[in-house]
Amino acid sequence: MKKIRRIMALALVFVGAMALAACGNIEEEGVNVAGSPEVEGNNGKTARSLEQIKESGKLTVGVFSDKKPFGYVDENGAYQGYDIYFGDRLAQELGVEVEYVPVEAASRVEYLVSGKVDVILANFTVTDERKEQVDFALPYMKVALGVVSPETAEITAPEQLNGKTLIISKGTTAETYFSENYPEVKLLKFDQYSEAFNALIDGRGDALSTDNTEVLAWAIENPGFTVGIESLGNIDTIAPAVQKGNTELKDAIDEIIKKLGEENFFHKNYEETLRPVYGDEANAEELVVEGGVVEQ
Repeated sequence: MKKIRRIMALALVFVGAMALAACGNIEEEGVNVAGSPEVEGNNGKTARSLEQIKESGKLTVGVFSDKKPFGYVDENGAYQGYDIYFGDRLAQELGVEVEYVPVEAASRVEYLVSGKVDVILANFTVTDERKEQVDFALPYMKVALGVVSPETAEITAPEQLNGKTLIISKGTTAETYFSENYPEVKLLKFDQYSEAFNALIDGRGDALSTDNTEVLAWAIENPGFTVGIESLGNIDTIAPAVQKGNTELKDAIDEIIKKLGEENFFHKNYEETLRPVYGDEANAEELVVEGGVVEQ
């Protein structure tokens, strides 16, 4: 009996050692023990070439599904918004159909690295850090950060948030900006924009920060809230992104953006998708970029 117990104990030790070794192998292959992919550089699936996209007859585009008026799903289940308007035309210019894939702010890079989508059109702000992971085409919009808060406790300066709770979405420029410049601000982070704005409505934070274009639109549609800080940080640009090294597709998108600039396409886009929301609260010239040329 003692011999049997000894054999069983040795067997359990062996199995445990094998499990640990397996976990070690998984981590070395870029996957943590929980099975979640760890994106480092361009270790994912190789992106489809422009030729492969055309042969398939379909362009897959990562967009937001809950960020009105840029990318959202309407009551009929159809994608709408500024990014969608552009995505439709981009696919048309390439001579293919478009398939929209919902993404979250923090997953945009991963969806490109893993080859889940061909292009990201999800209000994607160009930053030096992101340039190391993906390739950006020419810009089609200008943006800065904004802060929205209740009218009864309006936040008009970032210093007022020290010791208070600011709601942000993970993987956004707002998260980076406040982490680096205002470490005393408590950040309440969410994966989805809809979750973040619901948290503000519920009073779980003192304010919310994301792109000024977004907070302005949201405050217009939600009485009782106001944008006390309309522009914070640098004026950045928003651009399409492709997998790092997919130069052929990037160049094709650049040429399309230049062509669209000749017909004032993005101003038409603004009139169709953004002006109905902003009204006179925003100026197209402060937001729209035509032909990839940023005018200050």
